[in-house]
Amino acid sequence: MKGITIIIPAYNEAESLDKLVDRLDEVTHNISGYMFTYLFINDGSTDNTLELLQEKAENHPRVSYLDLSRNFGKETAMLAGLDYASDEAVIILDADLQHPPEIIEEMIKYWEQGYEDVYAVREKKEDEDGVKNFFSKTYYKFVQKITSEQVYPSAGDFRLLDRKCVMALRELRENERYMKGMYGWIGFHKKEISYKEEPRFAGETKFDFSELFKLAINGITSYSTVPLRMWSYIGFFTSLISFLFLAYEIGKTILFGSNSAGYPTLLAAILFLGGIQLISLGVMGEYLGRVFIETKGRPAYFIREKHIKTKKEVHHE
Repeated sequence: MKGITIIIPAYNEAESLDKLVDRLDEVTHNISGYMFTYLFINDGSTDNTLELLQEKAENHPRVSYLDLSRNFGKETAMLAGLDYASDEAVIILDADLQHPPEIIEEMIKYWEQGYEDVYAVREKKEDEDGVKNFFSKTYYKFVQKITSEQVYPSAGDFRLLDRKCVMALRELRENERYMKGMYGWIGFHKKEISYKEEPRFAGETKFDFSELFKLAINGITSYSTVPLRMWSYIGFFTSLISFLFLAYEIGKTILFGSNSAGYPTLLAAILFLGGIQLISLGVMGEYLGRVFIETKGRPAYFIREKHIKTKKEVHHE
């Protein structure tokens, strides 16, 4: 009997846990021939998420949990889940019930057909924010232009991963993680399916604008070093224009004499060049910051407490 671990990162999701476990039970009990484990990763929650997980782990044969020492972020919480998953496949699922568990059966069907990464793509809604969609499409088009790897714009973390994919992702230990890029980078045989996103069962989204912006920057700097090269080109072109302008000013002065006019032009040129330099320094700083963090060699996370069910415990539920 094959085992499948359902990895569920959770941060302040106490209100959703009971409903989520009930939904998972309903779905998994109708899928025969597999052993399911629900592996929750408590990512430093400040509500009573941990207390509920402790109670469920004692009373529910399929519930296991990891309690991280603090809030490390969803990307790192997923890595912790992958590190402790020992089954033939894993399914990554959000705790807020926006990812419908009913899709799991379809994922398994394609996995059994030989696909190693079955990822779910959210269907668009009629009332969806057009501005957000525009920026999202523009961002992924830009990322695809600067990298040689295939980018999957609409693919999130809701997916089934074969054991081979899990082992590959375990090898990628960087602290500044961008899992959406890693899924594409490792390759393997992929299959796309679609689902209708449900509204959050409770609480509010943990990804505000600042978190999404940080994730976008991580995506760009994780995929490629093209931004560094791009600013080298911009610097060369700007320097060329500046030297030409300097030669023009020197020639004009020799031929026609000096003139005190031109202060606005001079100020604009100084501000423009200063802005270019600051932007280029910012881009280099992003990469240098990543190097600084990675060279420390710190572990990606620490576990404060864990309760992992063995296959024998799950099998005798």
